[in-house]
Amino acid sequence: MKQIAFRGGEIALKLIRKSSFSLKPDNSVLTKVDTEISAIARSVLKDILAKPDHILIDEEDIENTRYLDQSYLEATRFIWVLDPIDGTRAFSNRMPNFGISIGLLKDLKPWLGVIYFPMLGELFYSEGKQSIFVQNAFTKSKIKTVITPIDQQITSQSIFICNDSFSEKFDWDYSDCQLMNPACAVLGLCWPSIGRGCGAFFGAHIWDFAGSWPIFLSADLSLRSYQTGNEMSQLDIGLFFGKSKNPWRLREWYILSSERNFSLLREKIIPKYQKQEG
Repeated sequence: MKQIAFRGGEIALKLIRKSSFSLKPDNSVLTKVDTEISAIARSVLKDILAKPDHILIDEEDIENTRYLDQSYLEATRFIWVLDPIDGTRAFSNRMPNFGISIGLLKDLKPWLGVIYFPMLGELFYSEGKQSIFVQNAFTKSKIKTVITPIDQQITSQSIFICNDSFSEKFDWDYSDCQLMNPACAVLGLCWPSIGRGCGAFFGAHIWDFAGSWPIFLSADLSLRSYQTGNEMSQLDIGLFFGKSKNPWRLREWYILSSERNFSLLREKIIPKYQKQEG
């Protein structure tokens, strides 16, 4: 997994200034780097994926909807999930807030994960029993820090990380917590695990959270449904839209936070229809 991230990072850094891009049917950005990293992952995992109990859900696989079957997934012990470049729009604009994400689920539950931010030189990974944050990654001067449980007290200095869609549907109570949109889902899910932000508002695809899932769990943070408060604990097809125009996208919005901060953060999110009715 680290090999995929490292080789993918090399390509991203090499091509970021000259990579062309196109728009996919859902208006998300696709670059040559996405397809090249996808090819690298398939090459590295070729022998593993030949085994009947392994599959790869790749954002760039146009046939990834074939795995949208709960009984099939339950019969598959190891599920690899790849996002070659998360934050592709930022990447296509030569901004540093993009990452390479690869996760491995075991028996439908998060197990291993690697997230690499090439331009930041930062690597997050979970090796099963613990998760690690690495600065100056893949260099001789790397600095490793074990990720441990974190529960930030929310103050006026705190930052809650939101996604691109947040402002379309919600307003925010800024009284004692600021809002930031980095336009990169994996960044929003990884940074709170080391104290960069008290949580995140999330609603995207399986490849946007599978790699970071075991990492933020190591920090004692969880994704809980904004609507119900239920914690996401394992892969369940019922959580996604299914074989629609936007497959593998979550049906609900989620809040990443500690258990204590969940209700505090949810109260700060103001649906725009409520504001209009008021």
